[in-house]
Amino acid sequence: MLRKLRPSNLVILFALPFIVFLFATSPDYSRSLSAIVGVEPGAMALLPGFVLLLAAFGGALAALRWRGRWGWAAAALSLVAGLALASSELAMPFIASVLANAVDGFTSDWVVRGETPRRLTDAVLAVTTGTAHGALWTYWAANLVGFAGLYLAAVHPLRRWAVWGLLVLNGLGLGGIVLFAHLGFAAGVAITLRAAILAYGLAVLLGLGWIGLLQLQVARRTYPLFIAFVLICLVAAGWQFAQPRQDFVLVGNLSGKVAVTPGTPKGLIDAVRFGQFPAANGIELPVKTLLGADAAMAAMVAGPDVTAALVPLQYLPAGAKPLWQVQSLADDTVAAGTAFGLVGLVLALLTLGGVLHGRHPLSVGAEFIIDTIRGIPMLVIVLYVGLPLSGAVKDATGGFIDLPNLLRGILAMALAYSAYLAEIFRSGINAVPRGQLEAARSLGLSRWQTARHVIIPQAFRIIIPPLGNEFIAILKDTSLLSILSIRDITQRMREFQSASFLPFAPYNSAAIFYLLLTLVAASLIASIERKYHVKHH
Repeated sequence: MLRKLRPSNLVILFALPFIVFLFATSPDYSRSLSAIVGVEPGAMALLPGFVLLLAAFGGALAALRWRGRWGWAAAALSLVAGLALASSELAMPFIASVLANAVDGFTSDWVVRGETPRRLTDAVLAVTTGTAHGALWTYWAANLVGFAGLYLAAVHPLRRWAVWGLLVLNGLGLGGIVLFAHLGFAAGVAITLRAAILAYGLAVLLGLGWIGLLQLQVARRTYPLFIAFVLICLVAAGWQFAQPRQDFVLVGNLSGKVAVTPGTPKGLIDAVRFGQFPAANGIELPVKTLLGADAAMAAMVAGPDVTAALVPLQYLPAGAKPLWQVQSLADDTVAAGTAFGLVGLVLALLTLGGVLHGRHPLSVGAEFIIDTIRGIPMLVIVLYVGLPLSGAVKDATGGFIDLPNLLRGILAMALAYSAYLAEIFRSGINAVPRGQLEAARSLGLSRWQTARHVIIPQAFRIIIPPLGNEFIAILKDTSLLSILSIRDITQRMREFQSASFLPFAPYNSAAIFYLLLTLVAASLIASIERKYHVKHH
């Protein structure tokens, strides 16, 4: 066993007793570890339910994976754990905690307001307990029927239905408690691991998408079709910018604030705020937003706080001389025209690049995205996606799409790492000898069959080490998500250090914990690499 360990892991293994002793005997380090892991008050009551659910779901999935006595043992573990869950109250604290943290603690009537950690009200807790017991008994009975079909059914279709039933039921359950349920006994670790796993999985899908676009071939109608899209976008942009403009006037004097109203183009408001119109002479002016043009004019007349108003032309008093009169398009019209124009310009450039190099325009676009993402620092991508881009999406959809910070961070990291993974996939595909592709075509295999049976199995074994390195890198880079106030290990470390003023214990605890996480991930990757090593197969 020691020979199978990497030398660096061997050093950590022998240092582990000292690390455990340090955390067990030093109050500063034990408090730091509890804070960064995310142990909430009363968390030990949640652990038995989580462990039993993990054993029930994981045991059922292991029984599908293993055969013989190990499969029987895993099935027995799943049934015993399920029976313990259904016939006792062990799972109720964990289920209640998950439900309490799944709703909005500020607006929901299901939780007691102002309590941390969150707690269900007595009425909701009673209903939850009854419903959960019924669901757990149903789950145990379904598992029992599934295992009976798996091991005792003589008809092959019945065994297949049993396998799929067990897989869906327990796979959804395991994914729910591991990836989505609130874990009050390890909230910080759960956020870090979930962010890394979900971002990595999404990055793999995006990377495969970029590779698929890079492999696109030019067809006879490709260039005419893209030229048509370019013309449509440019015509749509021209139509938007050709819409009638609305007249606005700035009336009053500039000794006080300028009243503005919702619906006024943002460019005009900025011009007034920064003094970018003739009468201002470059002097920045304070503005005040009022509900309507009538309210703006009334506030200007009442003074003395508001002395001017930016309103549509029809609200100009008779005989009054405006300080500034201008025509402007509505913000929605400008945004739509700009969007159509940018899309048309990008498609035109991609089409030109494709024509010059004999490639598909989308292939050129995928290459541009990969090169661009790889040239931007990770922190910049996290901040850009997490703040201005998400805010722009929220504004464009009227608040309908308002992603939580954790999801914003996951999307940012997935986008950033997809470029690197795409290059890894490309190198693995290129490493497969071209003669094998020609042999597959000579046998009559289609492009999909060639990829599935010839390219992917060989490329996967080649790229396992770099894929593992990227997972370790993304596991560590989740610390960057703390910049979005996501309470992962790093953010909790910063909060604890700010509250305790301890100089070394929080940072040392976080560093050691990250080190242990990456070493465990490296060991798992090494075992996968040994299993699929080319020399061994």
